[in-house]
Amino acid sequence: MRVTPTPIKEVLLVEPDVHRDARGFFLESYHFQKFTQAGLAVRFVQDNHSRSGQGTLRGLHAQLRKPQGKLIRVIQGEIFDVAVDARPDSPTFGQWVGQLLSQENFLQLYVPPGFFHGFCVTGFSAEVEYKCTDFYNPADEIGLRWNDPDLKIQWPVSDPVLSQKDKKLPLLREIQGPLEIYRGLRPGGRT
Repeated sequence: MRVTPTPIKEVLLVEPDVHRDARGFFLESYHFQKFTQAGLAVRFVQDNHSRSGQGTLRGLHAQLRKPQGKLIRVIQGEIFDVAVDARPDSPTFGQWVGQLLSQENFLQLYVPPGFFHGFCVTGFSAEVEYKCTDFYNPADEIGLRWNDPDLKIQWPVSDPVLSQKDKKLPLLREIQGPLEIYRGLRPGGRT
């Protein structure tokens, strides 16, 4: 397994060892000891699985008081996965990274607490599984508009399929006050 920092060093690209033969393939999608040795000593408490159709965009989402770290992988199809730094005291505040994740490349993305997360489906459909470091709490959720002009995210879709909730999300400049709760938040916890 290889773990590589992205341009925002706290967001990590995970490349598992894939063993292929005439029968198909085998990989360890998560192994606590190997992840810990690679610097990802986080505790996951919830697994989620979603299926989305072509052009669907989910996000950008986060939680305020109980921020979640997420380890994202695709088991069918392909997505463009995005993380936006929401930590006001970070030198990369408001910057984003994107990564294609697919059933073919087996890549995973670790998005730490203090980041907005979202993805769009680039093919006919996609099934996504992700592990979370804290439980989902709808009352704690905060969101960011997918096409915020200040972020300039280069999504591979121009007219995505969105939920009614995601259509109404605010711009980053409109929610900077609540994001102060992330001040001092680091991948391993508060400083």
